[in-house]
Amino acid sequence: MVILISFDIDGTLEVGDPPGVVTMAMVRRVQEQGFVIGSCSDRPISAQRAIWDRHSIPIDFAVGKMMLPDVKAMFEADVYYHIGDREDLDKKYALDAGFEFLWPDEAILQPWFHPDGSSP
Repeated sequence: MVILISFDIDGTLEVGDPPGVVTMAMVRRVQEQGFVIGSCSDRPISAQRAIWDRHSIPIDFAVGKMMLPDVKAMFEADVYYHIGDREDLDKKYALDAGFEFLWPDEAILQPWFHPDGSSP
């Protein structure tokens, strides 16, 4: 089963401004499990890539918020998730693109974020 996760940055990831609850260690865990990962943010693509590079996390994509349909077209997956903190942007763009949407506090409860595969 192929799972793709798109991460918002600000308000979602611990390195965002404001910081979110999703840690970079959690992101590494899903990547190590073979998930397709990347970011979908209001930040310029170069700034998104710089964040991932700074944390030595190779990503599969970095796009602007309106580009989620392009991500879906580029990658074949069984499930597409976007994790974000804004209803007016993250949730709207995710649902419009056919992604499932998770708030950051919902996302960190997913078993794939935890080393033993269980929810905290």
